[in-house]
Amino acid sequence: MRHEPIGCREFFETRTSRRQILQIGALGWLGLGLADVLKAEGSGLGLPVKAKSVIFLHQFGGASHHDTFDMKPDAPAEIRGEFNPIASNLPGVQVCELLPKMATVMDKVCLVRSVNHRTGAHNSATYYSLTGHKPLIDIVTANATATDFPAYGSIVDKLAPSPPTIPTAVSLPTMIADGPFRTPGEFAGFLGKQHDPLFILKDPNKPEFSVEELSLPLEVPTDRAGDRRAMLSELTQFARLGDQLAAVKGMNAYQQRAFDLLTSPETQRAFDIHSEPDSVRERYGRTTYGQSVLMARRLVEAGVRFVTVYYSPNIGGWDTHKDNFNTLRNSRLPITDQTLPTLLEDLDERGLLDDTMVVWTGEFGRTPRINKDAGRDHWPQCYTILMAGGGLKRGYVHGASDASGAYPKSDPCTPDDISATMFHCLGIDPSTELRDQLNRPIPVSYGSPIAPILA
Repeated sequence: MRHEPIGCREFFETRTSRRQILQIGALGWLGLGLADVLKAEGSGLGLPVKAKSVIFLHQFGGASHHDTFDMKPDAPAEIRGEFNPIASNLPGVQVCELLPKMATVMDKVCLVRSVNHRTGAHNSATYYSLTGHKPLIDIVTANATATDFPAYGSIVDKLAPSPPTIPTAVSLPTMIADGPFRTPGEFAGFLGKQHDPLFILKDPNKPEFSVEELSLPLEVPTDRAGDRRAMLSELTQFARLGDQLAAVKGMNAYQQRAFDLLTSPETQRAFDIHSEPDSVRERYGRTTYGQSVLMARRLVEAGVRFVTVYYSPNIGGWDTHKDNFNTLRNSRLPITDQTLPTLLEDLDERGLLDDTMVVWTGEFGRTPRINKDAGRDHWPQCYTILMAGGGLKRGYVHGASDASGAYPKSDPCTPDDISATMFHCLGIDPSTELRDQLNRPIPVSYGSPIAPILA
């Protein structure tokens, strides 16, 4: 090992229009905003493709680096907290005592301990985390809009999509928001809704889990799908009445791709989580998060290029302003310790880790100093991201924080650099320019790939 010292109203209008389509016999959420099948300019850039897929595990709320992967046992009690470090199988690297399984797989991962920025509100910082582009505003009320920079998966869908029978980008098991404010960065933004990820907004841990939007009703045989195509052609006339509305733009491409996916056996098999052996499902953990991460493995195995799994307030997020240690002790860390190392081991056992990048991150870390409510507050000035596979070194630590974990001590990097690293490994040049709605050129990333972590 080597150490290195959208408007909210706009969103709900979109949801309503799709529910109405579902009610009159169309295809609901299937293929919502998936890529068209033609590769756009910018693909085929000549870069080596080391990561066929990315599994992006976003810990909404911001996980404490002090209590996970960058502990400070020699710091004063008000900084080091209640947990003790334990040795991992990577010499010189310690992790929290509540992550014993993670300690056995640290030789598979790359820790980046010097990520930093200055954006402190959840939605604005999450936008930065999900797009790699610094937000123009840092406010609690930041909302998703049609002019946002696209989510990572949407960019991949634009520049290097999956084959037409499977989606390029999938997000599950929820959408995220800070209270009533829909989090920007989850959607395709200025690329248009045809490049939105496919959202699976159901709990794959429930026995009744199924994705109806990936199945024709029993009374409608597959060979009658053409009848539905004709029906949707008629419905398109209504959509054209609102072509100027962001709520319906991209719907034609959505409808066409929906039919492609509807009869795709690859897609059907990928979402059939019930076909997994019980032993595998138990290994990942019978939690919403555990089964969502298992679904992510199934999806990349089927050829999906970018899967985002949110550990969010809906299933218990990481915003631990109060009672940080009991919250982490009783749920967040045990769930993480069951699911995350299982994913890494499972991918490795299946020969998938070398070409599947796993990224475990939040929008920021937590404050070094514990507050009066036994919690830690927002802290973007320094935090840790765990990465693995997909063209990255194994058993490697990049950068370091200072003695209190407050600021980078060496090799500082930003979310821009994380995004550039991902795109580089996916074979997409980070300097590739996209055009926004005003036809202004904007690079995929303003960052630079973190060269020392590349295998």
